[in-house]
Amino acid sequence: MIVSINPEPNRSDFDSLMNSTIERLNYLAQNDSRKVSQLSGRDLEPFVKNVMEEMAKNTPFEGSIKLIGGQKFPDITAKNYYGIEIKTTRQNHWKSTGNSVLETTRVHNVERVFLLFAKLATPIEFRCRPYEEVLSEVVVTHSPRYLIDMNLKNGETIFNKINMPYDKLRKMDDPIRPIVNYYKSKLKPGEELWWMDVENTSKASNIIIRIWNNLAASERQELTHQAMAYFPELFGSSNKKYGRLAIWLTTRKTVVCPNVRDSFSAGGRAKLKIEGEIHEVPKIFGNLYENAHHISEVLLQTPAFELAEYWEEPTSDESKISDWISLVARYSKTMKCIQHIDIKQILTDIIV
Repeated sequence: MIVSINPEPNRSDFDSLMNSTIERLNYLAQNDSRKVSQLSGRDLEPFVKNVMEEMAKNTPFEGSIKLIGGQKFPDITAKNYYGIEIKTTRQNHWKSTGNSVLETTRVHNVERVFLLFAKLATPIEFRCRPYEEVLSEVVVTHSPRYLIDMNLKNGETIFNKINMPYDKLRKMDDPIRPIVNYYKSKLKPGEELWWMDVENTSKASNIIIRIWNNLAASERQELTHQAMAYFPELFGSSNKKYGRLAIWLTTRKTVVCPNVRDSFSAGGRAKLKIEGEIHEVPKIFGNLYENAHHISEVLLQTPAFELAEYWEEPTSDESKISDWISLVARYSKTMKCIQHIDIKQILTDIIV
């Protein structure tokens, strides 16, 4: 990250400049509201810059107001140290989607950024606050971005929530990490951060959303093996056991499965021959028996830390096979129709 070494221009002088700028903008809005209301985002930036230049005369900022333009952040700079990011709305509220958390287009040397917000709905009004004081949450369009709320109270910013100052976060090599950790701490059982899965950033996902029944049989089989490895609760009796699997298919694999239950475990019963005896079991246990070696290959190829996240239990590369077997056996005990069968011993005999 680029860090400024410029000495900070006097903050009180800058606050005075912005106060007079906002005062002038609101005066123009009241006395020429038709002209101001028609300003687009592209037209508003030079409009604000011209007002700032006017207000900067005979101040330490005279001659230093620059319109950056393009896709840079922020839109206007003063003394190459202060930045003014401009946002607008034509709705009668003070909220908007802000800039990228990553700030890869931040202007060199700008250290203090202020958010100048133009509400172009009647009554037109302009406000300005320090950037970090109006960022309430992080949302996603094509990348993680801040949410702006000009009415945000002190102590309610995203930086208060993650317990890290804005200036520290923005200078990190990985500023998304603390945000991920915060939102993960707020997840309810079965929920997932589909939009910023830091642990799996190396895994590209398909940009096309596909329907399960349109997949090739080989891909459906591969996903089934992964599902049985990653979600051992599928072998239990809970009526919520398909929830995490459905989210995983959609967010990680870009596959929509309209009826997960039917695709993964329905289809009646299966017959298993165990020590010379025939046992009738739910179809998913028949699939488990037939595909145990394929599932073990998935387990071997998946890092232990990733399995621990799926299982929500600790594991290691040395113990992950036996840990998975124990989890499947534990969940299977909740199904009365399978309790008479030693699933743990069967899987151990097949895989280990």
